[in-house]
Amino acid sequence: MSLHATAANLVTLANEGAEHGGNHESLSPFVTGGGALLALLLLLWVTTRFNRDR
Repeated sequence: MSLHATAANLVTLANEGAEHGGNHESLSPFVTGGGALLALLLLLWVTTRFNRDR
């Protein structure tokens, strides 16, 4: 497969996905961000529990 054919296939694939927007109705940015914040705070808490020697 040549570079030109691969690039043409990737452009076609990208154009097909553009009509859907890439977002799902059930994905809320606030829920996603809140879940990420909660996960990071949990990791911070676990890290500080294991580092008691300081």
